[in-house]
Amino acid sequence: MVGFPLLYRMLKPLTFLIAGVWLANGLFAKVLNLVPRHTEIVAGILGSEYARPLTIIIGLSEIIMGLWILAGGYRKETAIAQIAIILTMNTLEGLLVPELLLWGYLNPLFAALFCGLVYWNGCYIEGKRS
Repeated sequence: MVGFPLLYRMLKPLTFLIAGVWLANGLFAKVLNLVPRHTEIVAGILGSEYARPLTIIIGLSEIIMGLWILAGGYRKETAIAQIAIILTMNTLEGLLVPELLLWGYLNPLFAALFCGLVYWNGCYIEGKRS
């Protein structure tokens, strides 16, 4: 712990921020449909027939991810799972429905930055703590 006190103080707020992204996107954007673009993205990738129920399932999965992050178990494995999900999701969206993305072709940049934050929080800081 010596030499990295600021990193350890940042760990908890950073964990809350990352979990908050999953919780907010899952609950507000997808389950409550406050951002209908998410259902349009699902429709563009998987078809419109079941887009709304699938969007709700995706949203519930994101809520579970946010709660799992807050639980704090298996930090490194959770970080790796998040990164895999984010990269897969953004690759599919970027290839199949880029016109529906919030930042268009800049989406991969923001996804990469978020993945870096997730990695730093779940793997790097955790490794320094051991």
